[in-house]
Amino acid sequence: MSSLPIFLRQVRSRSHEHLQAMRLLAQARLAGQMVSVLRQELDSMVRVIYLLTQKPERRELLIEASVKGEKWFQEGSRATATDKEMVDLAQALQGWTQSVYKFGCAFIHLSGLHDYNDRDPLAQLPGQERSDILEHCRNYHGGPSTDEAGFEALVPFLPRVLEKIAGNLECYLVALEKGEVHSASDV
Repeated sequence: MSSLPIFLRQVRSRSHEHLQAMRLLAQARLAGQMVSVLRQELDSMVRVIYLLTQKPERRELLIEASVKGEKWFQEGSRATATDKEMVDLAQALQGWTQSVYKFGCAFIHLSGLHDYNDRDPLAQLPGQERSDILEHCRNYHGGPSTDEAGFEALVPFLPRVLEKIAGNLECYLVALEKGEVHSASDV
């Protein structure tokens, strides 16, 4: 039996849980956890994009490994496939992925960004990363309106960002379900 139905089910279940969690976290105003949930959803999307660009035989091996809880390996190597490789591929496709992914990672790993109640995390980012995040949010989600906006102004838009990522993820899952193989320029 193919592992694909199991993989699709687990990704969709995770995404559904993220949407539920985001609603609760937004109500409780737990901004750091909201960003962590975004990062987890983005992790799913990056992995599915990576799978879409793999040959069917390799894709099947990676999906089976995922379902079994095993690491993904680089093709023809004993080296593990890294998050960086997958994010770099998604970055080439999405443009904003790397900035959001890195920002989210900083909320998953203990960092200075966890002091967001007293120090603005956006102000701690390099200028280009901050600009990329704010510009993406402005272009696709309606705000914040300026590049000078701080983290507090970004927080109300995080649920919309998650909904967009989840919607894109579902489209990619449908393509995976259909057995489509895409070149990096097609995704």
